[in-house]
Amino acid sequence: MALNNKVILVTGAAQGIGRGIALRLAKEGANIALVDLKKEKLADVAKEIEALGRKATTFAADVSKREEVFAAVAHAEAELGGFDVMINNAGIAQVKPIADVRQEDMDLIFKINVDGVMWGIQAASEKFQQRKQKGKIINASSIAGHDGFAMLGVYSATKFAVRALTQAAAKEYASSGITVNAYCPGIVGTDMWVEIDERFAEITGAPKGETYKKYVEGIALGRAQTPDDVAGLVAFLASDDSDYITGQSILTDGGIVYR
Repeated sequence: MALNNKVILVTGAAQGIGRGIALRLAKEGANIALVDLKKEKLADVAKEIEALGRKATTFAADVSKREEVFAAVAHAEAELGGFDVMINNAGIAQVKPIADVRQEDMDLIFKINVDGVMWGIQAASEKFQQRKQKGKIINASSIAGHDGFAMLGVYSATKFAVRALTQAAAKEYASSGITVNAYCPGIVGTDMWVEIDERFAEITGAPKGETYKKYVEGIALGRAQTPDDVAGLVAFLASDDSDYITGQSILTDGGIVYR
């Protein structure tokens, strides 16, 4: 599953799953363009990648803004001398009962989770076609993109949307040699899940940690997921071993949702 000298862009790379993906890909031999709004954390991840003997470059971008995503792709190509894989990882979650959702909630989460993926697909596919080469686009969906979760209605809707975009783009770009797939994590022990748990506690009155514990207890493999669990699947999808896979949204959740 070697990724020797492939140039891979990862959005949302400053922490959590994105950081885990970036480090795993570097360990597999890739050079990484790190994209996020958190500049200091990006710089720290870049140092970790360089310590592994790989190249890294950073770019501050808001993925909800189309022009910034296109600029990030151009930066990756210019700084690292190529462009092979786009990983649209950036995303946010929101815990709120459906009755309490307002327009600003819809706008914020859709701009990042859906618009950001759309702009990433556009920017990457355009670059691959300009370079007259094959390429891979890998999007972040979720178990919530297969089953809608209570209190996570809008988030679930965005992740179902990512699955739809993944399928549509796979069909549109197959003739150009571009594959498009998605990974669907479950309960990952990151800051995002700390925030989700805290919000559930505020809404339901459950003790802090109780919601996280309840979900983890429902995992067949008996433990919470780590970013590296997710990164293993992403590394496979970024490699030549996945060349005959496209349009798929693959669950990596330890056994929560079964399809």
